[in-house]
Amino acid sequence: MVVLDSAAQLMLPLRRRAARVAPWFGPAFVAAIAYADPGNFATNFTGGATFGYLLVWVIVAANLMAMLIQSLSAKLGLVTGRDLAELCREHLPRPVSRGLWVQAELVAMATDIAEIIGGALALYLLFGIPLPVGGLITCVVAFALLGLQQRGVRRFETVIAGLLGVILLGFLYNAWRAGADPAGVAGGMVPSFAGVDSLLLATGILGATVMPHVIYLHSALTKTRSDAATAAPGRLRQALRYQRVDTLVALGLAGLVNLAMLVIAARLFFGSGIPGTDTLEGIHAGLGLTLDNYAALAFALALLASGFASSSVGTYAGQVVMQGFIGRSIPLTLRRALTMAPALLVLVLGIDPTSALVWSQVVLSFGVPFALIPLVWLTRRRDILGEHVNRPTTTVVAAVVAALIVALNVFLLIRTFAVS
Repeated sequence: MVVLDSAAQLMLPLRRRAARVAPWFGPAFVAAIAYADPGNFATNFTGGATFGYLLVWVIVAANLMAMLIQSLSAKLGLVTGRDLAELCREHLPRPVSRGLWVQAELVAMATDIAEIIGGALALYLLFGIPLPVGGLITCVVAFALLGLQQRGVRRFETVIAGLLGVILLGFLYNAWRAGADPAGVAGGMVPSFAGVDSLLLATGILGATVMPHVIYLHSALTKTRSDAATAAPGRLRQALRYQRVDTLVALGLAGLVNLAMLVIAARLFFGSGIPGTDTLEGIHAGLGLTLDNYAALAFALALLASGFASSSVGTYAGQVVMQGFIGRSIPLTLRRALTMAPALLVLVLGIDPTSALVWSQVVLSFGVPFALIPLVWLTRRRDILGEHVNRPTTTVVAAVVAALIVALNVFLLIRTFAVS
């Protein structure tokens, strides 16, 4: 009894600390689901199967960029109590703000292509459900998940974090089964490309990792904590520390998922001669062939969790973007119908789903600068963030990240059209 009492006393400070930290955790886990969405499956598995470990450095670099960007977005919402889209409307000329809104809506459609196709593919792989029907089911489930948000944002965040856990467990299991080549992974950390195709995939990986719609969304999620963060002296600084931990943990897990995808594909499929490993259906079949049906099942379940969760997060982000940029919102059913139409068209026309996923991520990559540049500009302004304004070093690093993304996109366009 004495031993149990002592253990309880030792656990008490930990419980109290967890109770203090818990209210600040969650927003980054919602953002992180977009970094492990079906578009990541397509780009990372295709990259590993086609180029082995060559693009490991792209995943690592993109994940570090994402941590920085999402941390800035979270800080903006927490300190100001307003999200990125709202601040763009307030501080940018109206034509610029409206232009940003239009491109953000186009990016939302590209996002939905990846998410709905991913959910539909998972349902096909698991139950043989036709792809168009699977796409509709994915949309219905997304509505159900969004219904949780109406009952409180914490419930929505908890469920999304749970689905991220399903994805993580699925790929950790398959990575453990597949093994890895440490020398190959280390060699993949050296920046290099192997032609335009690898550059295209690198751009897709970047677009799938640094997601423009969650740059807007993360600030909207943290602004719900702004009143609590500013309720007492010194509370905001503490909240910012917890927010940074939230971001590092959530995106660190998402980065681990992305790396596991590429490593599994490189280990099992690169140079193997197994046909179809540049498609998600082929990856599923290949896992069953090289490992067993349990590995294929883990992949399909992870893809299903990703499609369901990311689809609801994408719709939520779309509402945030519209409300922030133009001060209006439309019914979720109408928004879902508009953004899901391109994805369902892809499924009905029989366009290769994996190719559509990869190209959707390239479109997302082109959308990143339009969210990132205003974010860097706003977070460097003392009149907006006060004492929590970016340090000069942070602004320089963020500006370099934005410049690299823009340069990569321009180079991709030039090389692609030159070859064609």
